Amino acid sequence: MSVVQRVGEFLRSLVESGARIFAPTKDDYPESGVQPFQGEPFDETKNR
Repeated sequence: MSVVQRVGEFLRSLVESGARIFAPTKDDYPESGVQPFQGEPFDETKNR
């Protein structure tokens, strides 16, 4: 392989990875909405 081909492959992979990072997400999570808090808030004075 020539140096020009290797540089071309490197740049192509760099552009493809950048496109994947900044592409819209394809997450398919169900919409769960806001979950109620069940517990006690953290009290920093109890842990000293």
